[in-house]
Amino acid sequence: MLIETESTPNPATLKFLPGQAVMEAGTRDFASPEEAAASPLATALFALGDVTGVFFGRDFISVTIAPGAEWADVKPDVLGIVMDHFLARMPLFHPASAGFSVPAEEGEGGFADDPADADIIEQIKELIETRVRPAVANDGGDIIYRGFDKGNVYLKMQGACSGCPSSTATLKNGIESLLKHYVPEVTAVHAV
Repeated sequence: MLIETESTPNPATLKFLPGQAVMEAGTRDFASPEEAAASPLATALFALGDVTGVFFGRDFISVTIAPGAEWADVKPDVLGIVMDHFLARMPLFHPASAGFSVPAEEGEGGFADDPADADIIEQIKELIETRVRPAVANDGGDIIYRGFDKGNVYLKMQGACSGCPSSTATLKNGIESLLKHYVPEVTAVHAV
């Protein structure tokens, strides 16, 4: 089994591609060993000690390491864990967490959208789904819609995007410009 790796705009994060589906639907972001308890793979990666974040995408796993850690030291161990996991055909999540679900794109941690803004919100979600999320997935992360209020769009950044030095520029220069261009009601975009 060959696992490809790709760099991301976040130097602390590498993207690992096992050559098969990781998540059949949605994404999952783990920011701590406690959150990772639902997944044997995420738990094993956090057990390395230098790992501070694990993100499961459709066909990739993004791993973030702590400041001061070096990828030259950590990468062989991450590759070994990911390869062993997929070769053994282990489940991505523990069976005990069968009730476990991927967080909803709306609602959780979000803002109550005004029904009067339904058309605007639909346009925003469509642009995020078709233009933003595919580009961000290429960089090892995800951006999830969280709300729209008085011209402000609230988005949650995950995976390589969370904590990336260039994420603010991406948010303001890329995503905000795109949304303002197509949806004039948008005045600003904020990370939550």
